Amino acid sequence: MDTLQAILLGIVQGLTEFLPVSSSGHLQIAKELLGVQLEENLTFDVALHAATVLSTIVVLWSQIWKLLKGLFSRHFNEEQAYLLKIVISMIPIGIVGFLLKDQIDALLNAPYILVVVGAMLLLTAALLAFAYWAKPRQKETISYRDALIIGVAQACAAMPGLSRSGSTIATGLLLGNKKTAVAQFSFLMVLIPILGETFLEAVKGELTAGVAAGPLIAGFIASFVTGCLACKFMLEVVKRGRLIWFAVYCAAAGLVSIASYIF
Repeated sequence: MDTLQAILLGIVQGLTEFLPVSSSGHLQIAKELLGVQLEENLTFDVALHAATVLSTIVVLWSQIWKLLKGLFSRHFNEEQAYLLKIVISMIPIGIVGFLLKDQIDALLNAPYILVVVGAMLLLTAALLAFAYWAKPRQKETISYRDALIIGVAQACAAMPGLSRSGSTIATGLLLGNKKTAVAQFSFLMVLIPILGETFLEAVKGELTAGVAAGPLIAGFIASFVTGCLACKFMLEVVKRGRLIWFAVYCAAAGLVSIASYIF
């Protein structure tokens, strides 16, 4: 992997982690186009995810700091309740990661992966379109039940091509939660699973020098910068309710992905 490839992959990861278009699906398409095997460069893959985690922390720092301060209160408060909801939302992805991680990793190397990615992008488009046209009654806060259901949506998004942010945001909106609250919850709920997966891979010794330091740093910076921009942009997009354009894009990308395999 050279520096230009690393920067391009970093930009793809940074943008698609927050935009509802599937980061895993677009990384899969990008690596096919660039001739890069991310499975052989696990350290680089983890670095890209770490960069998007850092960008989330930077953009949502005021909310994160408020939660951290409330965590140490002696009395149960709104911040502790919010953090408990985040913990509840992580249960489904924890179960999926424990039981199906090897199967999902094997799927990424399957010869028909572009068909899977295309089908999941079409499903993402359907979810976003449904959430755009549905008009449920708006609720003031995300409930514990809703947190669990949104967590199930995140677990389903382990499938390559099914957007994590798209699935969780669309699910939250369909449940009647406010747009800004759903977007923030979606971005915050993924922090601990990504950090946890990175820690487990480091403990198992799977992080190796599969890529040179130069491309690694370049990819990290590209992913971080574009991640910050995409996170801010997506919060505004959800607030304004313009998810339909991402539905159109995902539908087109899904059809192209399937067609590229067939033809």
